[in-house]
Amino acid sequence: MSEVKRGLGRGLSSLLGEAAREQPIAADATRSAGVQMIPVAQIVPNPDQPRRHFDEASLDELAASLNQRGLIQPIVVRPRDHGYYEIVAGERRWRAAQRVRLHEVPVIVRKLDDAEMLELAIIENVQRQDLNAIEEAEAYQRLAREYGHTQEVLAKIVGKSRSHIANLLRLLDLPESVRAAVADGRLSMGHARALIGAADPVALAEEVIRRGLSVRETEELARGGKAKRLREVPATANADIALLERQLRDQLGLKVGIAYGAKGGTVTINYATLDQLDMLCQRLSGEGF
Repeated sequence: MSEVKRGLGRGLSSLLGEAAREQPIAADATRSAGVQMIPVAQIVPNPDQPRRHFDEASLDELAASLNQRGLIQPIVVRPRDHGYYEIVAGERRWRAAQRVRLHEVPVIVRKLDDAEMLELAIIENVQRQDLNAIEEAEAYQRLAREYGHTQEVLAKIVGKSRSHIANLLRLLDLPESVRAAVADGRLSMGHARALIGAADPVALAEEVIRRGLSVRETEELARGGKAKRLREVPATANADIALLERQLRDQLGLKVGIAYGAKGGTVTINYATLDQLDMLCQRLSGEGF
């Protein structure tokens, strides 16, 4: 297993090789490239997939791309019983392929045990930044609990610092409602870290979300200080802000929050994938209109 772990530390490139590059796959070259075509119906998802949240809009965008160009990057699978294959990396591509009713998809088959499979699933999602902080922390916790991985080993596997691993694992000490707010983007990892050890993290989290506080203001609030008070917003202004939030959400296709303060306020735009972030940057720079 030690040799495998050193390979895993380099990321997915060592697993996929040349076949993982964004190049079209010729039908007559699949076998020489280590890629084979397998019916979509014979592929099943990994029940222990670290990633739990799949953005519907992002899946629709990927499905539209697959409908035009086909599946360019192979899905990594491992063999299962009765001729089925279980996804190791690429569930989002598999879901999109189902949406456009592709009959077959290119795959790379690897024989992996449960520990290796979970490690690779985590690496793929971390490298693509597809996991939210809670999903990532839960995946690390499972590796530590079920396979005896220390924080040092986890850090080497995913190419992160030990402090990064430790800080993420501490998030799991927060109450369920606070973890849910981190998972759906209402709170950032920085906000959540500031709430660890607070007397009433649930109440503080609700106040942070309601007032749109920054991480620094959240830290001050958690220490028992007073974060800068936001001016009370009249009911008519609340309605106008809610309307503006909906308009921005409909235009961007992303969740938008507006906090109104005495000397201004903040506009928060939540994205779930790098594709959505790229789209947002294009629109803000005028390229997407």
